[in-house]
Amino acid sequence: MKVLKVLLVLFGIVVIMVAAAAAYLKIALPDTGKAPVITVSSSAERIENGRYLANHVTVCMDCHSSRDWALFAGPMKKDGFGAGGEVFNEEMGFPGTFYAPNITPYALKNWTDGEILHAITTGVNKDGKALFPLMAAHRFGKMDREDVYDIIAYLRTLDPVAKDIPNSQADFPVNFIMNTMPQKAAFQKKPPVQETVMYGAYLVNAAGCVDCHSQTDKGSVIKGTEFGGGMEFRMPTGIVRSPNITADQSTGIGAWSKSAFVQRFKSYADSNYHAPKIAKGSMNTPMPWSMYAGMKAQDLEAIYAYLTSIEPLQHQVVKYSPQP
Repeated sequence: MKVLKVLLVLFGIVVIMVAAAAAYLKIALPDTGKAPVITVSSSAERIENGRYLANHVTVCMDCHSSRDWALFAGPMKKDGFGAGGEVFNEEMGFPGTFYAPNITPYALKNWTDGEILHAITTGVNKDGKALFPLMAAHRFGKMDREDVYDIIAYLRTLDPVAKDIPNSQADFPVNFIMNTMPQKAAFQKKPPVQETVMYGAYLVNAAGCVDCHSQTDKGSVIKGTEFGGGMEFRMPTGIVRSPNITADQSTGIGAWSKSAFVQRFKSYADSNYHAPKIAKGSMNTPMPWSMYAGMKAQDLEAIYAYLTSIEPLQHQVVKYSPQP
């Protein structure tokens, strides 16, 4: 009987500790401080840089618009620009069902500039709720504060689209773990364009190259696999894997010239290019080529300079495995 009582007491203690931990994760976290009180100016120069960043570097509009997956690389549909609604769910390998929110003035009209900044750079929305890190606050919080201001100024100019988006739902235990992920922003100054490698590193962070071109475990990049490719994307016809973009001669881009690298992107910006329809059972790609194609040649050259400056990884990637 004494042993049973002891076991019951221990069980009760464990239950209390688990409940306390769960309450802490749900109530005390995330802890990124309050949204700052700021007013972002709306100069033409600021808006134009924000347009460039949001469409061609950070590619915010990629996730926050609808894409036509009947065409190669899923170019954005003309309707609903910035209105969100793209779904990322269990079928695609995500721990829950997540919807890209509407970021047009229709949805953001009651958000302050500080609340938008806080969400973009810490991963916490205006109601204090953690955002699933598909919204890459861990990267955007390392950008130059002025660049993020420019994006905010640009978002304010979008046409308001009346589209209400369902709430995202994370599976257990991710619904608790998510609260530990947001971090306070650690803004960095953008390096001068002339410092090519450092400037390229800044752009690579903003563009999120490492997030897709690495191997991951439970949504986190596996240390030592950075830029070596291999992340899996479950597409309707099979599994697509990101390529190795390190400078390894045989399995990466080591044999590519700078001009070949730039042209790989710019070919999708050619006025004669039209995304082809995907034949039934054929491979498609989540890579938003049509968006990155709008990046300035100088910026693509800087990205190439950075990628070829880091340690090459020999990692042969099987690009596509069709469904049986």
